[in-house]
Amino acid sequence: MSERKTGVLVMSYGTPETLDGIEEYYTHIRRGNPPTPEQLADLSSRYEAIVGGFFPLRENTNRQVACIQDKLDTMAPGRYMCYQGLKHARPYIEDGVANMAADGIQEAVGIVLAPHYSTMSVGSYVKRAMEKALELGIEMHFVESYHLHPKLLEALISRVKTALNAFDSSKPLKVLFSAHSLPVKIREMNDPYEEQLLATSKAVAEGAGVADWEFTWQSAGRTREPWLGPDILETLKDVAEQGYTQVLSAPIGFVSDHLEVLYDLDIEAVAAAEPLGVHFARIEMLNTDPLYMETLAESVISQDTWRQG
Repeated sequence: MSERKTGVLVMSYGTPETLDGIEEYYTHIRRGNPPTPEQLADLSSRYEAIVGGFFPLRENTNRQVACIQDKLDTMAPGRYMCYQGLKHARPYIEDGVANMAADGIQEAVGIVLAPHYSTMSVGSYVKRAMEKALELGIEMHFVESYHLHPKLLEALISRVKTALNAFDSSKPLKVLFSAHSLPVKIREMNDPYEEQLLATSKAVAEGAGVADWEFTWQSAGRTREPWLGPDILETLKDVAEQGYTQVLSAPIGFVSDHLEVLYDLDIEAVAAAEPLGVHFARIEMLNTDPLYMETLAESVISQDTWRQG
């Protein structure tokens, strides 16, 4: 075996490290256009509501990268070196690729901490990483999705089963699978995002023995263009009208405790469910679950064509 290491670029959306970094972060999301004072105040208040200045996504991502490294070291000692690349915060995706080049990495695999592929999400990470890799002479392959990996499904099924045990089995319950909404225009692009999300939802529901479930959307962007719906807040009204008094939220499009989970679900959705007479709770997020870490490590190894054959 060659002693030369394969780089692993672990990519995610990113988050500011402190409240003081929110404006720079929001400006990057808005492609260099600073947010209005009202927009900045709104985002800052959401972070303050969930974390009081501590940003769990950044810490979760750091731990996830470290755990992926540990899994790879166990499966293939000395073969891989993990690097982090964030979409909207430092170290940016391009920084991660540059760090690989500085360490003499010539071959690399990229993977995003999101199981489902869309040209507008994972595809944009891949594009940025590939452009920088070509510039620096790194040959790079990518894991585009892993939405039906058996170990990912096993981890999600276990979480759904565990969460269901806390509900009253004598009362009507609906399981709502959800993911981050994207602009409706992805449907014109033959984008696989919706299909992959439904496939994961179906597999998890079947594995957990759940017959009564729906898929819904959440966390749509605040832009003029239409986004995929219905939103989970609308779906909650619908299920309440249908007579359901319990809802288990399974946000399978997310893998970490961060804003879209800790605020949009744990605060906003819980507040919306209460006046409807609906008890709302969610599954635990994957974070550094060993099965999820093995999913990522195995997916990386499967793309490491330089070592195969």
